[in-house]
Amino acid sequence: MTGPSTSDVTARADRVPEGWVTVCPLDRIPVEGGVTALVDGAAVAVFRTHDDTVHALSNYDPFGKASVLSRGIVGTRTVDGEEVAFVASPLLKQAFDLRTGTCLDDPEVRVPTYDVQVQRGSERMVLVGPRRRQQT
Repeated sequence: MTGPSTSDVTARADRVPEGWVTVCPLDRIPVEGGVTALVDGAAVAVFRTHDDTVHALSNYDPFGKASVLSRGIVGTRTVDGEEVAFVASPLLKQAFDLRTGTCLDDPEVRVPTYDVQVQRGSERMVLVGPRRRQQT
């Protein structure tokens, strides 16, 4: 599955686009796991799926009311015939679509998402960009 939140960047590793924050090398994010990064004062959960697609969501679980999503379980679920990568909160187990931040168990709830880039180079660095605008 190729998610829309990851894109290869033609920029060199020594160049960070304005408004983006370097998080860590891709290899530091466990496959099917996440890490937390502080991006412009917000805790952001950055996830790596089995196919090296990278996604970024708010780390805040609106159901558990805690900053824990980076510690959730990453997996896939079939929704309307499409395989969707998600993270399940470690607290109450609600699943959030990694592409959109929408809760798969309660579509009225959504967490913010962020643009993500993986730079090319000898050490593939993960960058998190601006918070995406919520689509209605």
